[in-house]
Amino acid sequence: MLYEIHPENPDRRKISTIVDILEKGGIIIYPTDTVYSLACSLKNKRAIERLAKLKNIKLKKANFSIVFHDLSHLSDYTKHIDRPTYKILNKNLPGPFTFILQASSQIPKLFDSNKKTIGIRIPDNNIARSLAEELGHPLVTTSIHDEDEILEYSTDPYQIQGDWEDKVDAIIDGGYGHNVPSTVVDLSNGEVDIIREGIGELDY
Repeated sequence: MLYEIHPENPDRRKISTIVDILEKGGIIIYPTDTVYSLACSLKNKRAIERLAKLKNIKLKKANFSIVFHDLSHLSDYTKHIDRPTYKILNKNLPGPFTFILQASSQIPKLFDSNKKTIGIRIPDNNIARSLAEELGHPLVTTSIHDEDEILEYSTDPYQIQGDWEDKVDAIIDGGYGHNVPSTVVDLSNGEVDIIREGIGELDY
């Protein structure tokens, strides 16, 4: 089902409806500040497994990111963040970045792997952040892309609906998305290493 939600001023009732779907193990497609993405609740293992299946990858090999509402819950899922790293995060988030940080002991349990790092996102998108805030914990997320061209991301919610409606539990129409992914920055070793140039220009 397609839910139209205003990108600047999300309707709280619609956000609550989507959160209810997530809490029951549902998978959604939602807008971010970059490309439209798939997401599920971080606290629902079956949903995370289903997300991996949808992407046709093994869970232990998946490089899913987690989306936060703000920086306040980072320490639940990452190891201690030093002051220089925190300053970079604080300067650039919310924003179109995926920051790779050292993972806490929670992460390997959730992803059936020996993952030592995790990608974190706080998108500059009111819908995405409202979902994480209302849910009370992060979303597990991964971008959608057209099967024929891996670098061409779907931007039209109605096209996304046609392609994905029978595979997911809800699709949010938050307007046209971008077709450029986030900039991926590895901060896990205490240095700044830009892994992928995307839409975000790092300030540090």
